Amino acid sequence: MKNFFQPKLLETLRGYRGEDFRADLFAGVTVGIVALPLAMALGISSGVTAAAGLYTAIVAGFLISALGGSRVQVGGPTAAFLPIVGGIVALHGPRNLLIATIMAGVILVAMGWARLGVMIKYIPFPVTAGFTSGIAFYIFSTQVKDFLGMGDLKTPADFVGKVSALASHLDRVHWPTVVLGVASLLAVYFWPESWKRRVPASIVIVIVASTAVAALGLQTPTIGEIPRSLPMPRWPDLSGVEWGSLIRPAFTIALLAAIESLLCAVVADGMIDDRHDSNQELLAQGVANVASALFGGVPATGAIARTGTNVRSGARSPIAGMIHAVTLLVIVLVAAPMAKYVPLACLAAILISVALNMGEWHHFLRLGRWPRSDALVFIIVFFLTVLVDLTVAVEVGLVLAAVLFIRRVSETTQIISADERAQELGPEDHLAGKSVPEGVVVFHLFGAFLFGAVDKLEGTLSRYQTTPQVLILGMKRVMAIDATGLNAIEELRVKLTSKGRHLLLSGPHTQPLLALQQHGLIERIGEANTCENLDAALKRAAELIAAAQPAAPPTA
Repeated sequence: MKNFFQPKLLETLRGYRGEDFRADLFAGVTVGIVALPLAMALGISSGVTAAAGLYTAIVAGFLISALGGSRVQVGGPTAAFLPIVGGIVALHGPRNLLIATIMAGVILVAMGWARLGVMIKYIPFPVTAGFTSGIAFYIFSTQVKDFLGMGDLKTPADFVGKVSALASHLDRVHWPTVVLGVASLLAVYFWPESWKRRVPASIVIVIVASTAVAALGLQTPTIGEIPRSLPMPRWPDLSGVEWGSLIRPAFTIALLAAIESLLCAVVADGMIDDRHDSNQELLAQGVANVASALFGGVPATGAIARTGTNVRSGARSPIAGMIHAVTLLVIVLVAAPMAKYVPLACLAAILISVALNMGEWHHFLRLGRWPRSDALVFIIVFFLTVLVDLTVAVEVGLVLAAVLFIRRVSETTQIISADERAQELGPEDHLAGKSVPEGVVVFHLFGAFLFGAVDKLEGTLSRYQTTPQVLILGMKRVMAIDATGLNAIEELRVKLTSKGRHLLLSGPHTQPLLALQQHGLIERIGEANTCENLDAALKRAAELIAAAQPAAPPTA
């Protein structure tokens, strides 16, 4: 059996050669340069500081690669967290953000320990696509203020309040800053493809814009100074913490980190023809988020854009991701004083391009071809993400998706007489050519007999004015049964037994048969009344009918 804790790093180090390190070194340095402006921009947009974004990329980025279950995934702060992180900072303050991040890290570790990595794939696509597009739209709205050079204008955290505040202060637009932002955005989009692999557009834009601000004395808002060192880890002050108010945000951070990291790992697998360990990845994400908070950082997860850059740059092992973190640390130690010249408009342009690229905009054009219920879930999750918050959007989206799933499964469940679908049953399970004793009624269940479908059994049986002497339920086509289905069969058995009638089960198998045994229903119904097929059930029904007949009087 595989060891519980087995980072992909240990596997890749076996047979690791010098040429592998050279490839990882180049890839790691390249990704570190790409990550620099993104980390600063995400730190500021999270409502904290550029330094917090850098600390997250350094600490969490190193640990995600060192301890994770993916060969080439790169982790750090991502745009997906901005709505939830910004909301926590606005409502609870930066200290409670650190505490919520630690709580989320513990939840992620627990998920990995419980081997819940495979459960993430059961989150419906309309939910993930809806909140991804909502997040992208929200990110775009958060960057407008800095893009327009509105300086220290205070805007509410909610979307409507933010738009209203921006619209009422258009007189504060700083046009030289707008020109700088537009130039930065155009440079991102028109950067030659042949240059992108070697010279990332974002870092060149940051360097050129910062140099222009420093040399020409341009009056535009900048990120300010950042410390020229990595802080010592420190446990946040827990006095007076309102734990109840942080539980939902912490679970949302954990769920979003799990979804983003595992989706990113799947993308990375497809790029290098590998297979990640989802549970190990969750463990690493949990440890990394706890460590990030202790160093004053923000939540972290797998970053698809940085991972893609890592792969395209030739990465061969998790060492590349670790080198990316070390590269950022070196930049902080050496070039921190230059950070005070980095224009916020430049970083806003970079994040706007991220938002435009991450949004699932094409799905809006396809909604008319989707099932109506899925389109409804997508739209509701999108608008809740934008107008309310990501926590509510995920909760409502998952509940709606679950309800719709139950409805669809219930619609596939059918309860019919045995001779109505003879063509779908084997010769031993339909009534063609068979003699059914008087007082015997036969029904077949088709599909999953779950809590959304049990009322169909009650409705079907209620159409009979008299209770049959023997009721046979064919279960050969039942794929699954839950506690509600078991309870419905139990209630039917009790009702029949109280009237001196009998219930027979025909052909239960696999999960339904196991569930019936574990529930004790087989024992209460009777082994003899649980039959292999309809032929055996009819034979048993004839025996029960005969046994119920009064004995014939003796002849003289």
